[in-house]
Amino acid sequence: MAELIARSGRYNITPTISVRPFDALAESIAYQQLTGKAAATIFARVRALYPKRKWLDPKQLLATPDETLRAAGLSRAKTAALKDLAAKTIDGTVPSGRALVRMTDDEIITRLTTVRGIGRWTVEMLLLFDLGRPDVWPVDDYGVRKGFAKTFGRRKLPTPKQLMKFGEKWRPYRSVAAWYFWRALDKSEELKVKRS
Repeated sequence: MAELIARSGRYNITPTISVRPFDALAESIAYQQLTGKAAATIFARVRALYPKRKWLDPKQLLATPDETLRAAGLSRAKTAALKDLAAKTIDGTVPSGRALVRMTDDEIITRLTTVRGIGRWTVEMLLLFDLGRPDVWPVDDYGVRKGFAKTFGRRKLPTPKQLMKFGEKWRPYRSVAAWYFWRALDKSEELKVKRS
């Protein structure tokens, strides 16, 4: 692990100053199971449906006909997920950024996974990268599992249950360990991360 840290440089995740859960989760939904380039193109088309707006508005998105969102490139499932996200943002199920920072990781996971198309992994990425939470341990993440196996010379990937147990030694800084395991992978190696 010390060799990996020395080779990878310093952990550099800092919390986003102003987290907008609706926007962050909408983007996550758009990116699910697509290459970055394809997802960026589709999400740019969705954003272009609302010109002169810096942020997506849940009320506007909810009022947008499904056919319009589908024409931008979203699948039926993603369109339904975005509409559910918008409705749950409006009704308060998805908290504001200000409320989010005062909640525990488990509270956030419980609330946000009630949204269609948002699974635990997606919320963990929000916790880790947007909120800068120090103790997120995404045991289902392929990259973390693969990086762990590579770092410790294991031929088989650890199961999520095994990784959960190993992760206890890095508590309360498991986000840092996850970040370094991602760094352990060669940049040329394609990660087949299943977004949920």
